[in-house]
Amino acid sequence: MAENNASSIISKVWGMCDPLRDDGVSYGDYLEQLTYLIFLKMSDEYAKPPYKRETGIPAGYGWSDMNTLTGADLEEQYKKTLEKLGEQGGILGQIFKGAINKVSNAAILFRIVQMIDREKWVSMSSDVKGEIYEGLLQKNAEDVKSGAGQYFTPRPLIQAMVTCVRPEPMKTIADPCCGSGGFFLAAQSFLTDPANYALDREQKEFLKNKTFFGNELVPSTFKLCLMNLYLHNIGDIYGNVPVARGDSLLTDPGYRVDYVLTNPPFGKKSSLTFTNEEGEQEEEDLVYNRQDFWTTSSNKQFNFIQHINTLLKASGKAAVVVPDNVLFEGGAGEVIRKKLLATCDLHTILRLPTGIFYKQGVKANVIFFDKRPASAEIQTKHVWIYDFRTNIHFTLKQNPLQYSDLEDFIACYHPENRHERTETWSEDNPDGRWRKFDVAEILARDKTSLDIFWVKDKSLADLDNLPAPDVLADDIIENLQSALASFAELRAHLGQKQKEDAALYPKVQPDQRMVAEDMTFGNMEG
Repeated sequence: MAENNASSIISKVWGMCDPLRDDGVSYGDYLEQLTYLIFLKMSDEYAKPPYKRETGIPAGYGWSDMNTLTGADLEEQYKKTLEKLGEQGGILGQIFKGAINKVSNAAILFRIVQMIDREKWVSMSSDVKGEIYEGLLQKNAEDVKSGAGQYFTPRPLIQAMVTCVRPEPMKTIADPCCGSGGFFLAAQSFLTDPANYALDREQKEFLKNKTFFGNELVPSTFKLCLMNLYLHNIGDIYGNVPVARGDSLLTDPGYRVDYVLTNPPFGKKSSLTFTNEEGEQEEEDLVYNRQDFWTTSSNKQFNFIQHINTLLKASGKAAVVVPDNVLFEGGAGEVIRKKLLATCDLHTILRLPTGIFYKQGVKANVIFFDKRPASAEIQTKHVWIYDFRTNIHFTLKQNPLQYSDLEDFIACYHPENRHERTETWSEDNPDGRWRKFDVAEILARDKTSLDIFWVKDKSLADLDNLPAPDVLADDIIENLQSALASFAELRAHLGQKQKEDAALYPKVQPDQRMVAEDMTFGNMEG
């Protein structure tokens, strides 16, 4: 029933997309406007019986002040409401900060307002509200032009990561780049599932207001996250906001948590864009010099891993999505891998298949590690690796990743007691996907590389059993896009190096160069 209801409302809400797109409003802009309008409607419902809450909405700027208006009157009232609410404090001000009306067609705005007005959003279960919003977020992520897919981690993968980590009640969870809040919602779902725990009142209150700590850099995504959490009953409109906006890598926030669940943004370099003396836009690598980091690097993923290590309590646990380069890159990468193996128990790596992320060309993994108190001993004894990539093919639409696809990995992981694991690989079963490596083997590898595969690629070994043409085409596209991204990064680096060299060694005039060369040859002859 709830599923049908949610699907029905999603269909109604998304039915507005085509006329809005025709009017120049993108999926992301529409989602943002829905955030504002649904929040206003829910606040209006909370202000009435049986709730009678003080909503913080200033008089004259609520839902009831605009839901009966039409045309230019509606547009003007909506504009004034957004401006006024952006000046308020708490979640209210955070959601509406800098908000403007992007629905320029007054007739369409009226239809959206009336559609929202017909639903009772507060009495609707948080599951249904959450499903509606998550559905809209997913549709936005599927829109290639929006670029929103980079902030969207596949929900089955998030669910599997949470299942493996098994967060406990009355413990804290952080996501330093929380996107639209997917990891928090999955953790909340796990903690409230009666099959896992029977929460008492104190535990429910802790879950709502004290469990989650998040950061999000992108303003529009930050607002979507706040709304998503609010609809799922996380955080309080009047209390502390569970997510802060800003670059989480800039500083140690001071708090320590029991769990970190995250998917840091893809892309290797952190950079700042500025305008030079000639008025041109330039990028400069951003290096974070933090005392709590093991090494300095402009690589975002390496910095996030170090930041996560800082966030964890002495017994904290982490599950982090990382691209392949984190497993094999030298320099800072090797330093960080050695430190992780030495100071934490880096016990599990899940090699992910291609075709599951909205950003094309991504080859990624999930690393699971537990922090340990300071010790002279190497804390990692064995690294268990599950190869979920070789001979496995997914696509976003025809064959999307499902939770059931990850159940074998979860069974192998053995969340109830990961010390009771059994390899599926053996000399008699060389295609077993679950294999244990002694830390001594890892440390002996070039650059302490964790980029390990052993299952034979059937498409290379058996030409009669090649994947379907569309799967092969997808693989080729993935590899080409990955290579193009690497070349683009190399080109940007070379361009920056060229500019630095030009600044250090200004060009000399041709006649000056000839004089210099004559002097050089003269010296040689002399």
